[in-house]
Amino acid sequence: MRARRCDFHTHTILSDGELLPMELIRRAAKADHRAVGLTDHASFSNLEWIIESLVRDCKKADAWGIEAIPGVELTHVPARYVDEAVRKSRKAGAELVVFHGETPVEPVEKGTNHEAVTNPDVDILAHPGMISIDDAELAAKNDIYLEITCRKGHSLSNGHVAAMAREAKAQMLVNTDAHSPDELSTMELANTVARGAGMDPVEVRAALVSNPEALLKRLKRA
Repeated sequence: MRARRCDFHTHTILSDGELLPMELIRRAAKADHRAVGLTDHASFSNLEWIIESLVRDCKKADAWGIEAIPGVELTHVPARYVDEAVRKSRKAGAELVVFHGETPVEPVEKGTNHEAVTNPDVDILAHPGMISIDDAELAAKNDIYLEITCRKGHSLSNGHVAAMAREAKAQMLVNTDAHSPDELSTMELANTVARGAGMDPVEVRAALVSNPEALLKRLKRA
């Protein structure tokens, strides 16, 4: 059976993306995605209404044969409040919790990666930058996926993230962090990004096929 693309990190007009949630879902479905996670930027000021809005559109995606997953990307949350933000997101209805990691191109507070990977209710640590081996090991222990990103700038540290994940035996996913429709990736592009990060064929297949399936099962979407 041909593997279909799963992308668990995208943005809509509810934060800094270009499309309505429903249009993003439609475009992903038209591009033959099996699943798309809608994970708008949020913190304590807006997480409830973002998640509630995404839930409403995602519920209608069954019409197009795609798993549309309402989630959130908790962004620039102070490290000391990571657990509270995660807890509030789940309570508001987020099926998928992505945490904005210490990307090399934004002033994310040092210690954010660590606090995120200590919380097993986080699903994905996005673009974690120069993550330490200790934090990669915590991600592995808590079943938190480390993201290999297609997004310009954030992707500067993909090779390091892949190396730390390999050493720690942490699982990886290739996500787009798409903000516009042209940024949704094909399997071919995601494969290129993974190989460019230094991943071998077994790691690439895991990141693009078996790990997405495992996450969908965890979310009760498979």
